[in-house]
Amino acid sequence: MKKDVIYLTKEGYESLKRELDELKKKFMYEVAQKIKDARELGDLAENSEYEEAKNEQGRIGSRIREIEEILSRAELIDVSNMDSNVINLGNKVLIRDLSSGEEMEITIVNPQEADIFERKISVDSPLGRALLGRRLGETIRIRAPKGVQRFQILGIKM
Repeated sequence: MKKDVIYLTKEGYESLKRELDELKKKFMYEVAQKIKDARELGDLAENSEYEEAKNEQGRIGSRIREIEEILSRAELIDVSNMDSNVINLGNKVLIRDLSSGEEMEITIVNPQEADIFERKISVDSPLGRALLGRRLGETIRIRAPKGVQRFQILGIKM
C-alpha cells in the first residue's frame, strides 16, 4: 500500500524520470571520476577538490533518493474522470488580473512539479488554493504582500 499518494501530471512524472536518469549517470560517472582525480592529488585532509566532489556526491545522492521516493508514491492524474467545468489538479487555467488586465495561462500542479518560470503553480500556493474547485467566470481574491489581488477565471483546459 502506498503512503501519501503524490498526484503528478504525465509530463511531470516523465520529467522526474529524466532527471533521475541524468543524476544517476552523473553520480556514477562524473562525480566518481572527480573523487578519483582528487584522491590522486595527495593528502585528503587539505584537498578542497576532494571535499567539493564528496559534497556534490552527497547532494546528488540526496536528490536521487528524493526523486525515487516521489516516483514510488506517484499516481498519474486521470483527467478523463474530472469535471471539465471545475478547476482540478493538472488543469491549465487562463486567468485575468483585474487590476492590471494582464492575462496568463497557468497549470495547477503538485509542489513537486511547481516551476514559476514555466507557469506551473503549486496547488499549495495561495493562487493554487484559491483556484482549486472554482468554475469558469468566477472571480477569486488572494491576499498578497502588496494587498488583495483579484483574478477572473477565463478558461479551463484539461
